[in-house]
Amino acid sequence: MALEEYQKKRDFKKTSEPKGGVEKRDVKIFVVQRHDSRRLHYDLRLERDGVLKSWAVPKGVPLDVGVKRMAVKTEDHPLGYAGFEGTIPKGEYGAGSVKIWDKGTLEINKWGDDEIVFTPHGEKINSPYVLIKMKSSARFPGENNWLLFRKKIR
Repeated sequence: MALEEYQKKRDFKKTSEPKGGVEKRDVKIFVVQRHDSRRLHYDLRLERDGVLKSWAVPKGVPLDVGVKRMAVKTEDHPLGYAGFEGTIPKGEYGAGSVKIWDKGTLEINKWGDDEIVFTPHGEKINSPYVLIKMKSSARFPGENNWLLFRKKIR
């Protein structure tokens, strides 16, 4: 069930993306992938419940405290996607190039329905971050909009 939406959107005879399944591991991971599809964006993926919970971040993961970025929740991806780099063929969902921008281990500090606090341990990002679920509005309609920012360390 966790990967049903992911698998429905892809033709694995045409794309080299991993089909994968739900996995359980001791050490949690994260990955940020630079995805040059219709519009360049970055995909933030955090391991939870044996899959990668995913958000598209149009302007990229903020590196500085005080910078807030929109993050749009997308379908869960298999853990094997954390190592995926390549080109998704034209005509396929997400067509374009995918490159790993950063990856590493993940510490979950809080995981709620409306707020996620996490610490990625990668080469480029290695400090606490927060995802806050936004309420649907005229400017930002829908239930999948989140705000991503680097947490200020006191």
